[in-house]
Amino acid sequence: MTLTTFALLRHGQTDWNAQRRLQGSTDIPLNDVGRGQARDAVAVLSGYEWDAIVSSPLSRAAETADLIAAGLGQHVARRVPELAERSFGPAEGLCAGPDLDALRIPGGYLGAESEDDAAGRGLDALEALAEEFPGGRVLIIAHGTLLRLSLSRAIGRTLHSIDNATLNLAHHHPVDGWQLEYFNGQQITAGVAS
Repeated sequence: MTLTTFALLRHGQTDWNAQRRLQGSTDIPLNDVGRGQARDAVAVLSGYEWDAIVSSPLSRAAETADLIAAGLGQHVARRVPELAERSFGPAEGLCAGPDLDALRIPGGYLGAESEDDAAGRGLDALEALAEEFPGGRVLIIAHGTLLRLSLSRAIGRTLHSIDNATLNLAHHHPVDGWQLEYFNGQQITAGVAS
């Protein structure tokens, strides 16, 4: 059985990220800072050979993937709808405050996709890619909440916020499951992620 390696990156910054607005599945484009973050990520990723680059279809992830692929001299193989960000329903576009608080329910927001559903959708997509590219290296550009929930489920530990355009490196083995090597650009020591 072979080990498949995944680099999992959250897209670069958007104006809504900068304004601390809940973004979710609303299709907000990268801003200039985000484009710079995508270009800067190339330096970290250029030390590896990538068998495939895939992304969420949402424009902020798609553009981040396109910029990184161009910097690596590669192309994006495809957009994977299951890698789109978790939908936060009517909470999208809101900042912390009374309007957002009014929508809070246990585990999320009224009318939002559940954490469990988002984690399952994301992890299923990652495992399908592991089957498609056994023993390969796959670069994925998606979204913070979806990646955090999917990786948390994969490794059986709760992970915290994922930074824009930073390296998260995970390995999938068909029998032994998932192992996280880097989280938010930091190597995991003694199996602990923060």
